Amino acid sequence: MLRYLPFLLILALWIYAFIDCLNTPEKQVRGLPKIAWVFIILLFGEVLIGPVAWLVAGRPRREHAGGGAPWPRGARGTDRTWVAPDDNPDFLRSLKDEGKKKESKNDEALLKDWEADLRRREEELRRKENGSADGEGGTPPPKG
Repeated sequence: MLRYLPFLLILALWIYAFIDCLNTPEKQVRGLPKIAWVFIILLFGEVLIGPVAWLVAGRPRREHAGGGAPWPRGARGTDRTWVAPDDNPDFLRSLKDEGKKKESKNDEALLKDWEADLRRREEELRRKENGSADGEGGTPPPKG
């Protein structure tokens, strides 16, 4: 089994370099045109010259050291990188907007409840005052 290991490692590197070259955008390939790199990888893959040359000289350099992969270029042509939700100002702004909407709805409902309770208490007081002025109400209105 161990005698097949070098062959399998060479084959794995060959396949990796070939697929990596195919998936790399044309603008990011260094040195030669992409089609030239594909032929170099395929023709010189058995002796590891093609895949190693691709990994060393043709593959694009990774500019950012940590985190996510870059997003594809947008319509405006700017590179965008992945940003965590708690660092994304647009996401945080949307949370604040949603919170304000919910708070305003809750505040409005609470205010309406308070106004209805106030009206009910005022009506109770009016009834009690009218009743005591007529001599019908024997109990004074509650304090507080």
